Amino acid sequence: MVDESKPVYLRLREIITASILDGAFRDGDLLPSVRAFAASQGANPLTVAKAYQSFQDDGLVVVKRGIGMFVADGATRRLRDMECRRFLETTWPPVAAQIRRLGLRSDDLDVQKV
Repeated sequence: MVDESKPVYLRLREIITASILDGAFRDGDLLPSVRAFAASQGANPLTVAKAYQSFQDDGLVVVKRGIGMFVADGATRRLRDMECRRFLETTWPPVAAQIRRLGLRSDDLDVQKV
């Protein structure tokens, strides 16, 4: 889920991260061009370039001049580790607190029942 209160380049980064974690892009895959991704998201190409640059800075994508940007080897594992850590440090604590506050049990959390 994309947080609309975040800057656009971070929201675009979340979309790309989700695409990699969901398997739409695998290690070694070519990412859409800046222009193509900008058009598909209704975003400014410079904003997309900033999002892509942040992945490059983190070593999650590699640039092959004249060809494009590719998901780096090991990027999926690294992204999954980063997202797990972020979830456990920022998202989970308030959820766990709410679960305790409401007195929910693990079988109450079965999403198949909802």
